[in-house]
Amino acid sequence: MKQEFIITAYSENHIGLLNRITIIFTRRKVNIESLTVSQSALKGISKFTIVVSETKDRVVNIVKQIDKQIEVLKAFYNTNDEMIFQEIALYKVPTNALMESDQIEKMIRKHNARILEITHEYTVIEKTGHEAETQELFEGLNTFGVLQFIRSGRIAITRSPIERLSEFLKERDSLFAKLEEKSTK
Repeated sequence: MKQEFIITAYSENHIGLLNRITIIFTRRKVNIESLTVSQSALKGISKFTIVVSETKDRVVNIVKQIDKQIEVLKAFYNTNDEMIFQEIALYKVPTNALMESDQIEKMIRKHNARILEITHEYTVIEKTGHEAETQELFEGLNTFGVLQFIRSGRIAITRSPIERLSEFLKERDSLFAKLEEKSTK
């Protein structure tokens, strides 16, 4: 049965790696719902956050293929319940619609959104939340004519207090130290 999974992959920043990772999904005809790449908490390490709707078996195989990429330190998969995640959305609406009615202001308050910029022609509103929340605000604002709309990819961290990559790297370093110790004896 298909469900939503969040795949995270950690790597050093290398040219072409994003392409090789996305090819893994393309070859398996798996659609990427969201993809975000950013710096991680570890200096020099990038974090790929990829959202897919797929069966667990297929996700496990995809993660194994991502792990095989030389530049990838480690890849993991999680369900939504195991992660804390958000997206950010920006909405540009005509300023006159904001001035002519208090409905937009009420929507902004109801959705815990905020105004980023107001000009004579347009007002830019920001909303952080889950996709359904940002979509709901879009639908409400669109009754006044949204001029532009953009939603980011998902950003996510695990609910676990331990950073899995840090644990993996500690275990790997410990193993390398033991192997080095044996080779010098």
